[in-house]
Parts: sequence; C-alpha cells; structure tokens
Amino acid sequence: MQSLNTTLLIIGGGPGGYVTAIRAGQLGIPTILVEGQSLGGTCLNIGCIPSKALIHVAEQFHQTQHHSQHSALGISVAAPSLDITKSVEWKDGIVDRLTTGVAALLKKNKVQVINGWAKVIDGKTVDVGDTRIQCEHLVLATGSTSVNLPILPIGGPIISSTEALAPTSVPKRLVVVGGGYIGLELGIAYRKLGAEVSVVEAQDRILPAYDAELTQPVHDALKQLGVKLYLKHSVLGFDGTLQVRDPEGETLNLETDQVLVAVGRKPNTQGWNLEALNLDMNGSAIKIDSRCQTSMRNVYAIGDLSGEPMLAHRAMAQGEMVAELISGKTREFNPTAIAAVCFTDPELVVVGKTPDEAKAAGLDCIVSSFPFAANGRAMTLESKSGFVRVVARRDNHVIVGWQAVGVGVSELSTAFAQSLEMGARLEDIGGTIHAHPTLGEAVQEAALRALGHALHL
Repeated sequence: MQSLNTTLLIIGGGPGGYVTAIRAGQLGIPTILVEGQSLGGTCLNIGCIPSKALIHVAEQFHQTQHHSQHSALGISVAAPSLDITKSVEWKDGIVDRLTTGVAALLKKNKVQVINGWAKVIDGKTVDVGDTRIQCEHLVLATGSTSVNLPILPIGGPIISSTEALAPTSVPKRLVVVGGGYIGLELGIAYRKLGAEVSVVEAQDRILPAYDAELTQPVHDALKQLGVKLYLKHSVLGFDGTLQVRDPEGETLNLETDQVLVAVGRKPNTQGWNLEALNLDMNGSAIKIDSRCQTSMRNVYAIGDLSGEPMLAHRAMAQGEMVAELISGKTREFNPTAIAAVCFTDPELVVVGKTPDEAKAAGLDCIVSSFPFAANGRAMTLESKSGFVRVVARRDNHVIVGWQAVGVGVSELSTAFAQSLEMGARLEDIGGTIHAHPTLGEAVQEAALRALGHALHL
C-alpha cells in the first residue's frame, strides 16, 4: 500500500472542500483534497449552477413564446421551438468551465487532488483505494444527498433533481413531489419549457419554510403559469399513475410521464466509514462548535454535512475560516446573517430575522414593506409584483432582517447581508443615495417607510 503524509486532508471537493483547500494553499499548508466524483460537488455539477442555467433557458424560451403571441413591447416573432439537447450542451459547457477553473485554482495553490473514494480509518488516517494518507488535520466536507422516498424509488419515470437537470426531452406531464425551493425552481422551469406541471405538497402551502406574505406572489405566479397545486396531499405510491391522498382522505390518481422527487436533502454521512470516528451528532448532521470543530480534536466538519442552513456560501465561508484556524489564526464562525435565495419566478430572498422570528425572539420591531408596483425600474422590467420588507428594532432602529420577493431580487441579497453585518440602522439606509432607476431604490424606500416618510408611496 502506497502511503502519503500531509498537514491537512480534506474529504470532499464541493464549495466547502475546495475553498478550504485553496485558502490552505495560500497560507502555505501542505494540503491533499480527495474527491470521488467531480470537483465542485453538487453545487457546480448537479445543483446551483446547472439549475440556474436551465432556469435561464426556460425563461428565454417562455419570453420568446410570449412575444410570438401578444407582446405589449411591440415585439413579434414566429413561435419558437426548443432543442433541449443543445440547451443541455450549453449548460454542460458552463459546468465544465467552472470545474476546470476550480482544478486550475487548486493546482495554482499547490493542492494535491486525489480522485477516488475516501474511507476513514481514524482521525488521522484515510484510505483512498490502495493509498493510505496520514494527516494532522482532517476536514470532512462530504456535502448532502437528495432525500429519497422509499415508496418512490428513483429510476425510469421517477427522477431526482440530478436527472431533471440533464433532460434528453421535455415530458408532456410532470408531477413534482415537494413544494420547497428545489421542487418549485425546477417545476417552474419545466412549465416554461412546455410541460404540464403539478406540485404535490404535504403542508398547507408552497415554500413552507417562508412566511405566507412572502410566498403569496410566487403562489399567484404559479397559478398564472398554469401550474396545478395539490396542497395538503400526501403521496401513496406509483404504478403508472401517481397515487396521492387528499385532505379528506380520498385517493386521487395523477396521470403523468415523470415524477420529480424533491423532498429535501440530508447530510451525506454514509459510505465512507464515518462511524470509525464515533463523532457526536446533531440529528443526522455532525455536531460542530463555532470553529467547525467536531468532538474529535483536529477533525472539522463543514457545509451540508454539519446541517442547516445547507447553502454553498455557508460552506465556503466555513472552509475559509477552518484553513485560517489551522494556520494559527484566531477565528470563529459567527455571521450576523446568511442570505437564503430561492430562484423561483418571482425570486425570494430572506436575510436575518423575519417578522415572526423577531417576535419569537422577544424583539419589539417595526416592519415595513415597499411594493415594486411603485418602483420605476420594476415597471420597465415588466415586473410589478412583489416587495422589499425590512424588520428593525423599534428602540434603536437597528435592522435585524430583510426579505424581498420579485424579479431579480436575488441580487439585493448582497445589500441586505452587508447592512446586517455592518449593524446598519434604518437611518443609514434611508440616508444613503440609491441610484435611479434601480430595484435597489425599494430597499431605501422600505427603510424610509419604516421611519414614517416613504417618498413614493
């Protein structure tokens, strides 16, 4: 058996693992990264990036179709056709450029990448095939996997998000099981690509993780797109048709060509002998402290493996910190807020505390919204639904949360997170001159409205 020695060993080459490796390399720490599939992990290969690419294709196709019927903009075109194979090739090109870029960055920072599946022996020893690697510090960054439903095993017409992001054709009918962000992002994209789409959700509303006021514009948009919603319905099984139970306990048979199972993700703790470390767990995730340290000295867990929120940008920030800790710097993972973005149409952004969360935390808050219907830029983008909402303490006007729903609001997440990290007050945002005409003006107007003097409402 070949043996290698290193200071830092990272298992998993997704956003968490590869960022840890790059930062460690910059700091001069001898580093080995082990990845069993492709660099970039779920995010780059079968998650964030390909889903945004498919969403873009769907939106462009949908807009062109719109122009071929009745465009208020005075644009008229012939009815468009779609070559989904070409769309997937374009998406794959983006993924390839990004994963190649990650490989180049790792090489530039002298990180040794080993392609293979890791098997943990103990806190300082990992086997990859017939190579044994000894390390001083071990970072676990194995990410998460889709939750499967035993009654709907993946295969044939039953697909997961992985298959949904690499279609060879667009099905005539698609049922999405799960009304969370993954199910709705893909469901909306498939509807715009021409499929008849239904969504089955066990809770009483879509996007149950968000509050009803915020999700209402998405609910309205789904109706307008002709997406059928089966709320408070549970899945019973599939035998050519999807059997679901309605709120009254009756069984319905939904005719469909494909079923997309999107009921969430879980930490990827299986298949690499994690049990050997006997680490303290937090539910199905590995328990970590404010420095991402596990219950074993010099063993760290970052990203989805360490539980919610399962977001690539959280994993990256944790990884960067862990590399700096190993280099001897003093750091802890203590963000004021981590933005959560949902790329539905319209988009959703939640940063910091929602009104309900502020109330639950015992804070007396001012809550104020500004509608995009009164924003000039939104009108020129043919987008009048949605709003920006601010939550601020009544006593000192310190902002504790921002939420927004509307076209393109994902890009406002930067301003939201920054204002919270910098401890901004309503007066700081209200007193900052925002460029006109931009969607960002709604951010300033929401703050002004909270202070009692919105200018455009």
